[in-house]
Amino acid sequence: MERENVKVILWGLGAMGRGMAEMLLTKKGVDIVGVVGRGAKVGKSMYEFLDVERGNRKDVKIGTFEDVIKEGSADVVLIATDSYTRNVFDKVKYCLERKINVISTAEEMAYPKAQELELTKELDKIARENGVTVLGTGINPGLIMDLLVVTLTGACMDVDHIKAERVNNLSPFGPAVMHEQGVGIPVDEFNSRVAEGTLAGHVGFSESVNMISDALGWKLSDKVKQTKEAIVSKVYRKAPYAEVQAGDVAGCRMMGYGYVDGELKVEMVHPQQVEPQLEGVDTGDYITITGTPNINMSIKPEVPGGIGTIAMCVNMIPHVINSRPGLKTMIDLPVPRAIMGDMRDLIER
Repeated sequence: MERENVKVILWGLGAMGRGMAEMLLTKKGVDIVGVVGRGAKVGKSMYEFLDVERGNRKDVKIGTFEDVIKEGSADVVLIATDSYTRNVFDKVKYCLERKINVISTAEEMAYPKAQELELTKELDKIARENGVTVLGTGINPGLIMDLLVVTLTGACMDVDHIKAERVNNLSPFGPAVMHEQGVGIPVDEFNSRVAEGTLAGHVGFSESVNMISDALGWKLSDKVKQTKEAIVSKVYRKAPYAEVQAGDVAGCRMMGYGYVDGELKVEMVHPQQVEPQLEGVDTGDYITITGTPNINMSIKPEVPGGIGTIAMCVNMIPHVINSRPGLKTMIDLPVPRAIMGDMRDLIER
């Protein structure tokens, strides 16, 4: 009896959604069976939009979510549209109620109870009632500054302090991330938006710090504290989704702090900017664990954020399909790994 391919729907065709589509088309045992888009994209062939050869594959037309997402139409929907749990909630709910698993790139969905406890409980309830699973993941949060940290502590007898630092290039990300980071705006506008609370910077420190703390059994004594500083460019920079004049903002340096009983236990450092190499900045990922034993890890250059987020979402598909129903996080599921064989071999039917 011939096995059915894993069926995937994509919701969102920005930088991340497009990358997931392109990656999925290279994998064995999986088919893209639907794509949700909006505006002028609706009605177009996915292959035409991606500018790739369709070959002998069945054509896939980009449609509205009502037309594309129906009960039984797919094994999983990959949603790449939002950063916040509150904003993506209705999309996730719509899919879960049609008994389809969900993987979201929304940063807050990586550990949603950190800031949206009631919405987390509701999504978990809806997923359980419909026998499906929802996961939020990506490169960060999702791996580099949280899951990888937790994994490394497995070699420790005790842990006193954790510092995670990610120096990365924002250039692969889309317009939404450029806006969140303040890329391309004057410094005065950046500072005003920080003061007003309208500049997000990196979304995910609360989620990463809470994931680490819960995994280790630490109880945070306060909300995660965060600071934001403008990274001012000395040169002209141009990225696929942003342009920066000399003297304007190239990115945001964010710091995050998690305290246990008033003592700093988890420290996050995350300077993000477009085209950092133009000013001689080397990217990298660094984890320092103070404990027994001390552990220091460095990855140079950084794990590329765009490719990493795309890969994390695609590579977690089998684990989400195999999971018990409910809202899951990366510390609930098997460790991510590249899928180099047939995806169907990883599915527990």
